[in-house]
Amino acid sequence: MFPRLETERLILREIKKQDAADLFAYFSREEVTRYYGQEAFESIDQVEMLIGHFSESYRNSRGIRWGIEIKGTSHLIGTLGLNNVVLTQKRAEIGYEIHPDYWRHGYTSEAVERVIRYALEELPLNRLGALIYLENDASNNLVKKLGFQHEGILRSYYVQNGRTFDTNVYSIVKEDLI
Repeated sequence: MFPRLETERLILREIKKQDAADLFAYFSREEVTRYYGQEAFESIDQVEMLIGHFSESYRNSRGIRWGIEIKGTSHLIGTLGLNNVVLTQKRAEIGYEIHPDYWRHGYTSEAVERVIRYALEELPLNRLGALIYLENDASNNLVKKLGFQHEGILRSYYVQNGRTFDTNVYSIVKEDLI
């Protein structure tokens, strides 16, 4: 059963095929995908394939991706997930994106904080990592604010639009929550 999480203002829920239009509304925007490691989507088919990938990843215990919904609404404003889950090593990486209309309202930090607690207190994980483009000031600041520690830089880690990008590596471990 897919875990449904709540915060004061948000519901984090399973992403369904019916959510494709909501996801396309922001995955088709360059300002959202420029730090996502892929180009902006050009068709709803790409979003449907992504939703299928999210579902398969969950079924195979390799990841989990929640849709972010504001309570009292029925549409998604973003997604948030645990990627590259390795249960034997008790680790995963966190990733997220949100529609620009909802930037700077605290929704992302509220959702990420809830998933950190879920991952390190309710799942058998000990470590969450985050890989963030050096240029992504908002995301770099967000993870630091939530207690992630900077570990270093991965040079030329992502290739996007024919260019390579360096990424910051962050982590938070169970002991950091105490």
